Amino acid sequence: MSDADAEIDWSLTSWEGSRQAQLERALTLTVRERLLAAEGLADIARHFQEMRSQGRFAGSDGEAGTTVTNASEPPPAPSDQGDPAGSN
Repeated sequence: MSDADAEIDWSLTSWEGSRQAQLERALTLTVRERLLAAEGLADIARHFQEMRSQGRFAGSDGEAGTTVTNASEPPPAPSDQGDPAGSN
């Protein structure tokens, strides 16, 4: 066994081990970090929704084979409209 193999934590290579590591990592995040992560995920979801409406992204609902034409385009910046629930 090489030195590189000795450094691998094989318990993290299973589905269960990976999930446990993700949960442990999530528990170390501050509230601010959790909110930033949620905002980032919402930005990505909005970007995918926009791409789907423009026909640039085929979702998992079986839409015909459209091709992503601008895969390197970054997601749009958050709007200044606040949150849709109006709690701003």
